[in-house]
Amino acid sequence: MTVRDRLLAAAAELIAEKGWGAVSTRVLAERAGVGSGVVHYHFDSTQAVLVQASVGALREALSGLPALLESAADPESALDALLAALDEAGGQELFIETFLAATRNDELRAAVAGVLTEFRAALAVWLAERGVPTPAETAAVLAAAVDGVLLHRALDPELSRAVVVPVLARVLR
Repeated sequence: MTVRDRLLAAAAELIAEKGWGAVSTRVLAERAGVGSGVVHYHFDSTQAVLVQASVGALREALSGLPALLESAADPESALDALLAALDEAGGQELFIETFLAATRNDELRAAVAGVLTEFRAALAVWLAERGVPTPAETAAVLAAAVDGVLLHRALDPELSRAVVVPVLARVLR
């Protein structure tokens, strides 16, 4: 793993563990096992590392979306698989911190918006192919609902897939 990759991995871990605002150059360098000066050799700022790490993690988590959707028999099984994939990604805290930080960071907001646009577009195509009415709007609301579920599950772990999927599936019918 390159030093740059170690810094990105360390940044993603630290965002999830400590929160966006608690990640300093020193803490990041320490976690990555490098000197503080190395951070600024590879990135313009600590914020740049955090943005790249968090957006990269979002992209990675959504990279399997096309295959996940194609393997789903219906919208309900797609929802279940999507929530399961997010559970497996282990990045719920990272995603929550990223979304919150995006409200205060224009660069991050634009990058996250781009990832969400790609996610919604892929979902809308899949929904349209299955005859779901107003697929683009449905994809936007479904994406927002999934994001909301992630936020709420941080406070209420009992908001499981078993609870969420049947409710959201009714919306898709």
